[in-house]
Amino acid sequence: MKIVDLSRELHHRAISYPGQPSIIHGVWKTHDEAYRDSGNVHGNSVMYFSMPDHGGTHIDAPRHFGPSGVPMNEYPLENCIVPGICLDLTHIAPKAEITPADLEAAVKKAGVPIPKGGTVLLCTGHHARTFPKPAYSTDNSGVNVAATEWLAKQGIVHFGIDSMRPGPDTSVNQLVHKACLELNITHLESLCNLEELIGKGQFEFICLPLKWRGGTGSPVRAVAVFR
Repeated sequence: MKIVDLSRELHHRAISYPGQPSIIHGVWKTHDEAYRDSGNVHGNSVMYFSMPDHGGTHIDAPRHFGPSGVPMNEYPLENCIVPGICLDLTHIAPKAEITPADLEAAVKKAGVPIPKGGTVLLCTGHHARTFPKPAYSTDNSGVNVAATEWLAKQGIVHFGIDSMRPGPDTSVNQLVHKACLELNITHLESLCNLEELIGKGQFEFICLPLKWRGGTGSPVRAVAVFR
């Protein structure tokens, strides 16, 4: 079995989506402090974190797209362990729209069908090219509404991408979010290492979220498993 980690590392002041709160990670109690508090018996250090529910590698809950959407704590876990494939879209220019024709060509090149009830991961090369430079937050390519509709017609439960948003950084991105609600699918953002999946065929994709009550999203430890 081989496991490929597709998740960004979380740390203090890690890159957050523009306009959202920073990721904060600090020490609540050091080993020395805990040792003293325990009467010099043992020192159990504790840390804390504060972050938006869309921080780092994460899945969007349907609640993110509109008030009628399912919140994170009610999102089906069956959708979080699914078959998946990865499409090579690294030739798409920065900031460009990914179209249905681009996806069809990438599926043909991959040589494996899109799994029903599964996921499609879109390797644009954006993370590898830009992270952690400022361009990571702005210069991504992404699907347009027609491409989102095309993906939904393949019977997927979600798709993922190696950038901070599913669409390019224009009004198209908001329209893609709206389309996801209407099409009853969702997506994952800020994946990485997708290049390791290109040409490798189908894998098991795991992206278990935290059980945030009413949450609009959640960080996940996304992995691809080859058995």
